[in-house]
Amino acid sequence: MRKLTQLVVLSVVMFATPAFAEMKVAVLNYQMALLESDAAKRYAVDAEKKFGPQLNRLKTLESDAKRIQDRLVKDGEKMQTAERERLELEFKQKARDFQFQSKELNESKAVADREMLKKLKPNLDKAVEDVIKRGNYDLVLERGAVVDVKPQYDITRQVIEAMNKLR
Repeated sequence: MRKLTQLVVLSVVMFATPAFAEMKVAVLNYQMALLESDAAKRYAVDAEKKFGPQLNRLKTLESDAKRIQDRLVKDGEKMQTAERERLELEFKQKARDFQFQSKELNESKAVADREMLKKLKPNLDKAVEDVIKRGNYDLVLERGAVVDVKPQYDITRQVIEAMNKLR
């Protein structure tokens, strides 16, 4: 709440003072600029190919566990004790396998995502710097800090285009 109050006060001071009225202000959605770039889209396709088999195994484990669980719910009372215990054990094993493989996949994906970000960040920073210089902006705000903005003040698309040209 305190930050919001500070932001409102800063905004009033900025736009009420004649010196600030002449400032050239823009808004940038930094995350969108990164994710919408051609390089990030290529990474997403490559990641889908790379992690697809693991994801398919997870889906298979999940459907197998669901099938066993449904069978236990539907026929569990009619089953002999040994059969029910075998299915319960099989369900628990599939659930453990699912949790383990899911954690492994998430960790692998997170490492790959961090590496991709590490590679793309310098280009994104350069593209942002180029657009700011070209537009001669005095102040650039992160889109998340702004409640509403007119499209002409949003430079996100320009940054995406500049980043795509960098390769």
